Amino acid sequence: MRRTATLAIVSLLVLTASAPAPEFSAAGYAADAKALPDLIRDNYAYLDDLPGGKVPSSPQLDAERDDVHDADSLLHYAEDMITALADSHALTAKSFKDDWAIVPSYSDLWIDENGGFVVGAVREGSPAASAGVKPGDYLLLIDGVPPEVAVKAFWDRLGLPQVAKGGRYDNPERYAIQVLVAGRRDRPRKLVFKRGNQVRDLTLDSLYTWSAHQPDRPALTVTRAGDATTIRFNNSIGDLDTIKAFDAAMATVPAHAPVVIDLTDTPSGGTSAIARAIMGWFVTRPMPYQMHQLPSEERETGIKRQWVEYVLPRRGKYHPGPVSVRAGHWTGSMGEGLAVGFMALGKTACGSRMAGLKGAVYDFDLPRTGLRVKFPAERIYTIAGRPRENVDLKPCR
Repeated sequence: MRRTATLAIVSLLVLTASAPAPEFSAAGYAADAKALPDLIRDNYAYLDDLPGGKVPSSPQLDAERDDVHDADSLLHYAEDMITALADSHALTAKSFKDDWAIVPSYSDLWIDENGGFVVGAVREGSPAASAGVKPGDYLLLIDGVPPEVAVKAFWDRLGLPQVAKGGRYDNPERYAIQVLVAGRRDRPRKLVFKRGNQVRDLTLDSLYTWSAHQPDRPALTVTRAGDATTIRFNNSIGDLDTIKAFDAAMATVPAHAPVVIDLTDTPSGGTSAIARAIMGWFVTRPMPYQMHQLPSEERETGIKRQWVEYVLPRRGKYHPGPVSVRAGHWTGSMGEGLAVGFMALGKTACGSRMAGLKGAVYDFDLPRTGLRVKFPAERIYTIAGRPRENVDLKPCR
C-alpha cells in the first residue's frame, strides 16, 4: 500500500462518491475492509491516545466490516473507522453528499461542553454570525434533540463509549458536538439556542451551501492602521501562489514598521513550504520552529525517530521590524504551526484556543481498491516539546 506525505491540508477536501469509480471484485472490497484496522494500527501517530492504546472496535463496526462487498459499503466502513478515532485531522479522500461537514473547515460554531453546551466562539461572516449567535449562548437542541442525547447517539451508532482519552482536545464528546453543530453537508441545520430568557429557533445553512455563494477572495487581505500593517490569510496557506502574494505585500511595508500576521481564518491549514516562506522574512539565520516524531518507525524497528524542522532566511527578503501573530479557533494545522513557529522565533502570538488539529497527515491507499484514507502519521511538537495541538495562547489585548 502506498504512503505519501500530504502537502495540501486535507480538511479542505470536498470530494464525493458520485464520480464513477472502477469496479473491483467483492473479495477485493472485503479484503481492503479487513486491511484498514491494521493500516491504522501500524501508522496512526496517536494510537496511544485511544482507549487501551488500540484501534477502536465494536460488534457494530465488526459487522459493518464483514458486510463490505462494494465501493459504497467500503467507503461507509472506512468513514466510520476514521470517525472512531475522534480526530478532526483524519478523513477519507472520498465522501458522500450527505456526510457530516469537515471540521473546522466547514464549521462556524465552537461549542464548549464543559459545564453545559455553550457557544465559545462564532466564525466571522458565517451563517451563525449572520443569525446573531454569540459566545455565551446555550445550545438547547440539535435537530430537535438535546445535545447530550445527540452526542450519545453519535457514538452509540458505532457501538463505542464516550470515553475521554486524556487530552483536552481529544475528548470524544468534544469531537462529536463540533461535528453535530456543523451539520450535514447537503442540508440546513436546525439549532435552538438560549440567551438569558430568550429562546431562538434557528435554521442555518450548511457551510457547503453558504460558501458556494460567497465571492472569491484574494489570498491575503492587507490593512493598515497607523504605522502597523496587518496581513490576513484568507484560508490560503495551502496555495503556493500565496507566497508571491505575501512577498508582494511585505515589499510595501516600511523597514521598521510593525507587522501583524492574522491567522484567524486558516481552518484548512496548508503546507510547510508556505509557512517557511512566511517566517523566512523574519530571520537572519536558520532557526528551529517545530519538532516531529514518526511513531510508525519506532513500532517497526524499536528505534525512535525525531527531528527538528528549520526556517531559513530568504535572500533579499528580510523585515527587521516587529512582528506578531493572531490566531483562534479557526486556526488549523499548518496555521497552528505558523503560530507556534513564530513563538519559537521569539515573536508574540495571541488569541483564543486554536483548532487543536493533531500532527502531520499522510495519505494511505488501501491495497486492492486504492481507496485513500488520511490521518496523522507524525506527531508534531513545539521546540520545547509541548504537543502542538495543546498549545495555549494568551488573549490579545
